[in-house]
Amino acid sequence: MPAQIIQANETPFEKIEIDPVTLEVIENALRNARVEMDATLVRTAMSPGIREQGDAFPLIADHKGRMIVGQFGSYIGPFLEGYEGTVEDGDMIFLSDPYSVGGAISHCNDWLVLLPVFKDGRLIAYTSMFGHQSDIGGMVPGSMPIHATEIFQEGVRIPPVKIWKKGEYNEDLIKLVMHQSRMPDWCKADLNALIASCRVAANRVVEMAERFGDDIFVSATNLLLDRNYRAMQQLIESSIGETPVSFEDYICDDGMGFGPYKIKCTMWKENGRVVLDFDGTDPQSQASINMLLNENMMRMFFGIYMIMVFDPQILFIDGYYPQIDIRIPQGSLLTPKLPAALSGRTHVLGRLFDIMGGLLGQKTPEFLNAAGFSSSPHLFYAGHDKAGKWFQLFQIGFGGIPGRPMGDGPDGHSLFPGFTNVPNEFLERYFPLEIVKYETVADSGGAGLHRGGNGINMVYRFYEPGVIAIHDDRWFVPPWGVNGGLPGKRAKKILTKADGTQIVVGNKLEDYPVEAGDELQFITWGGGGWGDPLERDPALILTEIGQGLVTETGALDYGVVITNGAVDEKATENLRTKMRAERGDVEVFNFGPDIETLRKNCLEETGLPAPKQPRWRTAQAAE
Repeated sequence: MPAQIIQANETPFEKIEIDPVTLEVIENALRNARVEMDATLVRTAMSPGIREQGDAFPLIADHKGRMIVGQFGSYIGPFLEGYEGTVEDGDMIFLSDPYSVGGAISHCNDWLVLLPVFKDGRLIAYTSMFGHQSDIGGMVPGSMPIHATEIFQEGVRIPPVKIWKKGEYNEDLIKLVMHQSRMPDWCKADLNALIASCRVAANRVVEMAERFGDDIFVSATNLLLDRNYRAMQQLIESSIGETPVSFEDYICDDGMGFGPYKIKCTMWKENGRVVLDFDGTDPQSQASINMLLNENMMRMFFGIYMIMVFDPQILFIDGYYPQIDIRIPQGSLLTPKLPAALSGRTHVLGRLFDIMGGLLGQKTPEFLNAAGFSSSPHLFYAGHDKAGKWFQLFQIGFGGIPGRPMGDGPDGHSLFPGFTNVPNEFLERYFPLEIVKYETVADSGGAGLHRGGNGINMVYRFYEPGVIAIHDDRWFVPPWGVNGGLPGKRAKKILTKADGTQIVVGNKLEDYPVEAGDELQFITWGGGGWGDPLERDPALILTEIGQGLVTETGALDYGVVITNGAVDEKATENLRTKMRAERGDVEVFNFGPDIETLRKNCLEETGLPAPKQPRWRTAQAAE
């Protein structure tokens, strides 16, 4: 039964013709309101993940719940269809259970606040924001257990409830929720920051409606959505064919010794609409790497790729959603059945970006990106300091961005462009550790005409005994190169004990004990290369050798010979001629070795045993 919207004034909005200047003013005012949401959050949150890294996502939607400003697409429509309650002036909804909103939030750490915006008795918009909470209880510090087999092990699950009801604050609810967390002060401050951000945006929406009139404001939002629909319609018509194209990629492992897990997508155009069919994707995992993929989120991912590649002037809003048909088999890695665990879903999220690039570039290879978004590395470190006080770190790491048609991939950047790193000074001030190194890994970006971005080597020295956990991927299956570019190097984690002993540890690691003086090398993957590396300017490679981005040995992948600190032009010409003759024509995709070869060489190349073929079990929905 859908939610019941209670309005004191049910007068329909009148459609008004809007001049281009007014539309431009309202559009940019909405964008600015989104910026204010981010600024409010940063100034009021406490956890490093939100305050320092920006792991929170704002949304402003029209009165029907369609996103007009945001990033991940609107979840409001599906939420309203499944919410058995009323939505009234003075209400604010609070939730964290992915299964309650069809995966609009992807794991229980993401707390979501939804504020319906009323003016003069009528619903005119929604504002919303969700952000990653550093701890919500559960099996392990950080509440993202790799070994979880059910969502019940991942911390508190909050169904859609009213944190504010007709203007009254539900303080007992918040006390109950905060009681589950190891870091209640952080969580409460972060929740209040989400609430404040939504209220700021709601105030701006009301101000716009008061300035221009309710009917003009609503008509403007409809016009923005209609314009977005028409623009995407033209892109689909010119860029997507009726002949199906397919692409597949892999999650390396599940942290429990099994992998890789295949994600497959087939795309075609049917009756003017794009179809994205994930048939052929592996069944859901027994571990926590599943992702309950929200269809609107997938539509937004697809739209972002289309827009950024073909027409960056188009807004990221919900207007084009009716033109995209998402088909996902139930019980798969992308639509697991309750109570499947979801906390490690980040790897699937990152791999979807690579798959979109692989799909969309097949018709137009000149627009194709290599692989490299791939994952969002996490480190957790927790324990008690000398004074007996609990400490707990959650940090998002960065990797290599893929080589692109317009140039090299950035070195050591985030999966999400809005994320920033936690300053090393902050880490050393508030946690018992030292950052010994923070540098790019030379040669880790795949060679190409446009080099893949290098990964990062971040070395932590721990000053207190405790436990660490690691969430990362791309350690087994490398990020592929395109149009002749080579694959990027894979991720690796090395723990050096205080006595000098070195241990290669897994890229999915949980509750691993560390002692004072231990050092962790947190090495992330590089991006795949784009284009023929034999066409890259040798002088540029020499410059990058001086910058520590490429080594003299790595220069050989480009066919460049360095002698006595200079490019040996004759030797370079001869080597490139030989390499061209030996390789033949360049291929559109370079995936590196096949899966069985990777298994065979895994221990020698990575220091870790190869993951075993996953064992599927029948997914049973909870009663």
